[in-house]
Amino acid sequence: MSYVQQMIDTHPAPPAASQQLAACIQACVDCAQACTACADACLAEQSVADLVRCIRLNLDCADVCETTGRTLSRLTALDGAEVSQLVMACAESCRRCAEECERHAAMGMEHCRVCGEACRRCEEACRAFAGSLTA
Repeated sequence: MSYVQQMIDTHPAPPAASQQLAACIQACVDCAQACTACADACLAEQSVADLVRCIRLNLDCADVCETTGRTLSRLTALDGAEVSQLVMACAESCRRCAEECERHAAMGMEHCRVCGEACRRCEEACRAFAGSLTA
């Protein structure tokens, strides 16, 4: 069991969709790390000028994911509408970053493949959690 899930389970007022919430938080943390590392790896590539958009999207996505994960970790008095907007914005940032990374992965940049996978996983987790809020 992850620390994310343990913290949710031991909270005095755990949310109803705790498994989806835990998956979303963990995916956000993982994606933020992957995006930060991918941006760094892009900076080490020979063709940095061709990777400017990828680097920018990586850094933007990392910031959005980190903020989303941290906000979702504060369970007390979460506002459903606000949280839904936040996780959907995170999903969109992840989608855009994944698309860009997938383009570079197709050209053999393995770090972009890994990052694209992390972004897609986070996008899916965010959408699933947002769906649980309206269910």
